[in-house]
Amino acid sequence: MADQAFPTGTLMAGKRGLIMGVANKNSIAWAIAQQLAAQGAELAFTYQGEKLLRRVKPLAESVGSDTLLDCDVTNDDQMDATFAALESKWGKLDFLVHAIAFAGKDQLAGSFIDQTTREGFKSALDISAYSFVDAGRRAAAIMNDDGAMITLTYLGSERVIPNYNVMGVAKAALEACTRYMAADLGPRGIRVNAISAGPIKTLAAAGIGSGRHMFRFNKAASAMQDNTDSKGVAGAALYLLSDLGLSCTGETHHVDGGFHAIGMPQEGPLRESLAE
Repeated sequence: MADQAFPTGTLMAGKRGLIMGVANKNSIAWAIAQQLAAQGAELAFTYQGEKLLRRVKPLAESVGSDTLLDCDVTNDDQMDATFAALESKWGKLDFLVHAIAFAGKDQLAGSFIDQTTREGFKSALDISAYSFVDAGRRAAAIMNDDGAMITLTYLGSERVIPNYNVMGVAKAALEACTRYMAADLGPRGIRVNAISAGPIKTLAAAGIGSGRHMFRFNKAASAMQDNTDSKGVAGAALYLLSDLGLSCTGETHHVDGGFHAIGMPQEGPLRESLAE
């Protein structure tokens, strides 16, 4: 993905923003970062720990960024330091991209009711949903009044996806947070939206049981009969974060090849795909 060409232009010229959640070159957050940079944005990145720094640093450098901030979203001191550093460097912020989610692997297989523990539930909600609220509050304090924020969600928030389990609950909470944040920040002209992306082969997707079946089924059952392209998600992010998305807030925007719109897929393509 790192060598993909993204449409260039000036839609984000003069705008500065923070990307939270790049894990490697296959991350959806990285595709978004590339598209924003190609349109002139100046970027900062967070990472958590030295292992992720080794992955994120060369990616950040490839889009001209030297601002990398160590940030564990469950640590208030690190969150304080991250946004203080951005304020010190830039003064103001124009956008925030939140692409952070986590649930223990033991929570993402088998029965939801049997596998979900109290600690697993609390951790998933804290990292996957509350972190957007926390980051959004801190970002809003230094954000220009025409700024924008996005987060990443998935259809498992609306429908049962096998083995997605507690992450589906966390994503449902994240989407509700998006709406409440949009209402709070709307009077300042700050827009807050979520992108519900279809399955993409990322590090996070690899942790979900029956992942291969999920990709096959989505390809067969979507309106476009193909899996989601990260460039399409990046394009949607550009729209929502730029002036193209003016007046759009509180939305959960699906980018999944039309999978969410299909009640029952055609039998032929579905049978052929699932037989592969």
